[in-house]
Amino acid sequence: MFLLLKLDSNNTKPKRPPHLVIMDGFYTFIIEQFYIPLYFVVWLVAVIRYRSYFDTPLKYFPIYLMYTFLTELLGYFIKYHDQFQFFSEEEYSWHNVIIYNIYSVVTALFLYYIYWRVLTIEKHKNWIKYVTATSLLGYMVSLFFQDPFHMNLYYADLLASLLLLFVITIYFREQRLAQAAYPRRYNLMFWISFGLAGFHAVFPFLFLIAYEAPHIWAEFQLRNVLKVFIVFMYGSFFVGFLLSKRKAFN
Repeated sequence: MFLLLKLDSNNTKPKRPPHLVIMDGFYTFIIEQFYIPLYFVVWLVAVIRYRSYFDTPLKYFPIYLMYTFLTELLGYFIKYHDQFQFFSEEEYSWHNVIIYNIYSVVTALFLYYIYWRVLTIEKHKNWIKYVTATSLLGYMVSLFFQDPFHMNLYYADLLASLLLLFVITIYFREQRLAQAAYPRRYNLMFWISFGLAGFHAVFPFLFLIAYEAPHIWAEFQLRNVLKVFIVFMYGSFFVGFLLSKRKAFN
């Protein structure tokens, strides 16, 4: 966005109009951080289609989507704009990881709650309670070994994701045994679970590599792989909101 130019001492390059500078900055933001606008688009579709699931366990999902969007937006501003930074020390000034650690805990609890509401077999509901307690314990133990202000609690994230995959597997098993009156493609919960399963099967391992083997993360550009799975997950949400029918929710 900014070019270092060698100017003749007797000449000055005309400044670009402010509105063009703003447009360039916005274009760069959209291209490099495309997943942030994606969150907003999916939230918008979720709100428009709210009538198809307003009285289901997913009724708070638009709030969660907006929370995700605002968290990512804040994370961007903390990293790239001085006035939003938490720490005065130069080496830590761009650190935004604390908001993502909080986000991870909230996300885990929220998703476990949804499946606790959706599952119909009492034994499975009780398993969700154990899953939630185990996940919270994982985050609390991580606090003794990792600084949540400067490092992702990636081991706890890994545990939380594996437990979520376990819960989603239970959900799909219940769905297979149930007699659905409508095709699965109209069931919003199916698309939410499909997207979450695909993302959480990969995401925690990528973060583990990023911290434990950063040379592999950089060499294979695994950040781009992570972005692909973000698109996959939110693409699944997007399709689900578009196709969902209230009577098909299960």
